[in-house]
Amino acid sequence: MTKTAKKHLPYGISSFVSTFLILTSITAIYSSAIANDKLSIVKPHTNPGQQPKDQKTGATLTKQIPDSPEITNSANIEKIKQVSKQQNATIVQYSIITDESTVKGKTEAQESELYIWVIKPTGEMQFRKVDLKAWGKVENNSFLNLFGRNRRHHGARSVEAKGIVAYDKPKNKSLKFDLQKLHQVLIEPIADLLPQKPEERVVFIPQGELFTVPFAALQDAKGKYLIEKHTISTAPSIQVLDLLYQRQKGRKDAKPFVPKHITGDELLIVGNPTAPKTPLNPARDNCQPSPLPGAQKEANNIAEMFQTQPLIGDAATETAIVEKMPQARIIHLATYTLPNDCAEENSPGVIALASSQRDDGWLKTEEIQNMKLKADLVVLTGCDTALGRITGDGVIGLSRAFLGAGADSVIGSLWDVSDISTVTLMSEFYGSLGKNTDKAGALRQAMLETMKKYPNPQDWAAFTLIGLL
Repeated sequence: MTKTAKKHLPYGISSFVSTFLILTSITAIYSSAIANDKLSIVKPHTNPGQQPKDQKTGATLTKQIPDSPEITNSANIEKIKQVSKQQNATIVQYSIITDESTVKGKTEAQESELYIWVIKPTGEMQFRKVDLKAWGKVENNSFLNLFGRNRRHHGARSVEAKGIVAYDKPKNKSLKFDLQKLHQVLIEPIADLLPQKPEERVVFIPQGELFTVPFAALQDAKGKYLIEKHTISTAPSIQVLDLLYQRQKGRKDAKPFVPKHITGDELLIVGNPTAPKTPLNPARDNCQPSPLPGAQKEANNIAEMFQTQPLIGDAATETAIVEKMPQARIIHLATYTLPNDCAEENSPGVIALASSQRDDGWLKTEEIQNMKLKADLVVLTGCDTALGRITGDGVIGLSRAFLGAGADSVIGSLWDVSDISTVTLMSEFYGSLGKNTDKAGALRQAMLETMKKYPNPQDWAAFTLIGLL
């Protein structure tokens, strides 16, 4: 049966059945190394009836044991229901279907439909789809064009010939337009399937450019933000959620995550490190980190809550931080970050730390993913830390490196964040977390409080929780 939503947004509705498309929607790689705290990464989403031409199998997130066998299994309905129950959350998975067309002699992929699966903790599963071609004709625009505008509106950084540049600051009118259009396509078709209570959790599993969407800031026709209605997080895939859960459950020394009981070496709080002495790329001077006084205040505020000492300035060396990371259960890095290595576009992220005689001060993605961590939570409050190179496997960057190294959850940013408003947001976040609120709930409360002082979504909606709730 076909229905047409308001504003001419067509979508189809049906229930899952045993032979339905979800069986081929994702393929996961399960590694025997999981027992040793190694997380393997899923292959690209496979869409029902066709495989998008632009998807490729990406590299694994973590190092693999050289001769460890990998067993590839298709996701099955019972496993998906089990993951939703484990997380006690409604899972929403998106997949963009593309068609090939020839424009001026060139073959291009054009989005045709958006597939949306909704899996509730009760086991109920629903499928809906959006006709993106019809939507594009009505709106006289391409759905994927919203993403480029959305990134520019939020001051997201880009690589050009001379290094990192920031886009212009947003104009509120056009920003509101895009957030409402994204809500119209991504949320309206499934709004009746989402939880009614704001404290009930929703995990969004995007695909491709959808990983750049600030779901918290999506705005309905009445002007209400999604974070006002729901507790939100994201994940690379259903399989990764399960792998994270199984890895956490299998740890011999695992303790309940009660932030107010975490002390001493289990806390690693870093703010405003002195810039590395050696440039990351001498040919690009504007890649040299700038001082972040707000980040220092942020780290001091959080450290005071936990009654500990942060690593600030010259003390925040790469060696000191790397040595402390394996013991830490909460890792908070309020540092200057780069979305690339200032040499190659789309290369993984880099964290700028103070240098010493034993290091260069540049903590790179490949170094992070080779660590063995046990962190319940890693918070990266630098710019663009939830982003990276978008592949068929999702986003390859800093947040993913920490998940692969052993972290259960990562909070990262989707654009160039203000170190002023971030002080407020992070203070509110840890204040809520100290009251035994779960991570996603604490982030929601922090956003709600921060928007009272800084109503522009650019100032409160950048951060997203990735991984376990």
